[in-house]
Amino acid sequence: MTDQHVRYGTPTGRWVLTAAVLGSGIAFLDGTVVNVALPAISTSLHAPLTSLQWTVNAYLVTLSALLLLGGSLGDRFGRRRMFVAGLVAFTAASVLCGVAPSIGFLIAARALQGVGGALLVPGSLAIIAASFHPDDRPQAIGAWSGLAGVASSIGPFLGGWLIDAVSWRLIFLLNVPLAAAAAAIALRHVPETRSADQQPIDIKGAALITIALAGVSYAAIEHRGATSVASGVVGVVALVAFLVVERSSAHPMLPLGLFRSRQFAGTNLTTFAVYAGLSVAFFLVALRLQVSLGYSALEAGASTVPFTLLMLTLSSSAGRLSQKIGARWPMTVGALLAAAGMLLFGRVGPGGHYVTAVLPAVIVFGLGMSLTVAPLTAAVIGSLPDSMAGVGSGVNNAVSRLAGLLAVATLPALAGIDKGGSLATGLNDGYTNALRIAAALCVVGALAAAAVVRRTETIDAAPRQAAFPACLDPAVAGR
Repeated sequence: MTDQHVRYGTPTGRWVLTAAVLGSGIAFLDGTVVNVALPAISTSLHAPLTSLQWTVNAYLVTLSALLLLGGSLGDRFGRRRMFVAGLVAFTAASVLCGVAPSIGFLIAARALQGVGGALLVPGSLAIIAASFHPDDRPQAIGAWSGLAGVASSIGPFLGGWLIDAVSWRLIFLLNVPLAAAAAAIALRHVPETRSADQQPIDIKGAALITIALAGVSYAAIEHRGATSVASGVVGVVALVAFLVVERSSAHPMLPLGLFRSRQFAGTNLTTFAVYAGLSVAFFLVALRLQVSLGYSALEAGASTVPFTLLMLTLSSSAGRLSQKIGARWPMTVGALLAAAGMLLFGRVGPGGHYVTAVLPAVIVFGLGMSLTVAPLTAAVIGSLPDSMAGVGSGVNNAVSRLAGLLAVATLPALAGIDKGGSLATGLNDGYTNALRIAAALCVVGALAAAAVVRRTETIDAAPRQAAFPACLDPAVAGR
């Protein structure tokens, strides 16, 4: 650690904050824009639905598998060093995405983006938490939260406009100047920090979980007989081996002992169910609006902006509510509202108008997620000792990304969406069923919250310095 912390409001403090915002901003922009670009990618590269699923999931496989490892690498080898390495890797992969001549090339480049993101995403908040004086840390994280939220709100507008006006390729190439600026500022102004507790790096666990997620995803997305079966078997065997390694390791990247806490296990079940529904909803709704309703990319991106605004404005209030009455009922009611929003999304079809069909679904869904996310994160942190708050929050964030990965891989097929025909035909066949399954998942999350989260306990977050480095959601970090 450095001997002297940075103070908020000083020139150095502003540079540190700028680097962290730019670095996290490119990841948040990428996450909000790629779904909007999928129809244009399909047309340009002649990609079927399975390839679009891989365009999303190739990134999520490597990000989900390596997220906890990326945080550990920063703690050991230097948070600034890993942050800059993540910027370089993410930017190089973005350039490859932008010039991709084929859908297979794009999918491979997206996987490389996930590797960079696994270094970049946890490093952004870790730099703030480690660099700023404890008295200034909440204000710095609040500023990061607000600016990152602005980036998330602008992303659909900017990305949609670039897709319509020029090409989908620009949404990836836009990362280059932003990342270059972030890297230059970090190298010049961000102090290097690292953890005093140098733990061994769990390379074996990271390799096994990557193989597991890739194998299971291939089996779920592709339907190629014996090849898919073999991939699924390899994925399951690798997953079992990962659990064995993590259980026997003295320094695992996923401490399985965390799940001995009934509340920690239950809140992560809620996280998995709700975020699975959220991910498949955003994946399919972006396609539905453009392919079936004829929205432009800009119109499709702008249509979900009320969701982001609701999350930004209401998450802190939901957090305060959970500290007064406990997290159980906000999580339960929020997940049920999210389920209702997904059922409304399922009714969106050709001929529907935005104000009467799309906007009500966006608002109900946004209210549900706003009421769920902050109390859920507080419940996760409150279920563990203070010393484990950081890793617990990191595991919870990894679970949310794993949920999105598996949902996008499996739900379209379960819903009966035809992957062999045109996008329009496939969506007409199974879109509503997929949203109903997503809604059912949110109901499962609500039931888990009602059954497991303690009724009367006031969930109080662990110390900010322990919790925030692993918290990757800007609206929640603002608490």
